[in-house]
Amino acid sequence: MKYWLFKSEPDDFSIDDLAASDKQTTFWFGIRNYQARNFIRDELQPDDLILFYHSSCAVPAVVGTAIVVSEAQTDNTAFDPQSPYFDAKSDPSKPRWLGVDIQFQRKFATPVTLRFIKQDEQLQRMYLVQKGNRLSIQPVTEDEWQRILTLGGAQ
Repeated sequence: MKYWLFKSEPDDFSIDDLAASDKQTTFWFGIRNYQARNFIRDELQPDDLILFYHSSCAVPAVVGTAIVVSEAQTDNTAFDPQSPYFDAKSDPSKPRWLGVDIQFQRKFATPVTLRFIKQDEQLQRMYLVQKGNRLSIQPVTEDEWQRILTLGGAQ
């Protein structure tokens, strides 16, 4: 099992939206960065755990957890000209973009803000706080996972 952080803009899709989804599950689509796609293709597996992170908002923060519940699948939004995620160069016979199904686990009693993460000595090496990092899917160590759970009131 591995640990991940998935970023989402809460105005587009929040932890509450995931919790309200049918079976509290959704297909995570729209990833259009090759490194993040490679994580999906090569490393993400069912039962991997996710820190759900609200980004591009007033208070960016880890707000809860989810779990990967499927293998990587084709992201069909790449083939839909009406989708904001359309990619004219993506070939349905050899899909370029992938996604996975994720399922809600919990919402934190206390969101763990980016500001706090940057100040916490135990989280200084977290991928999230490294200069220039903008990936929407990124690895998290087990120690980072445990620390975030503790700070969020999940343990």
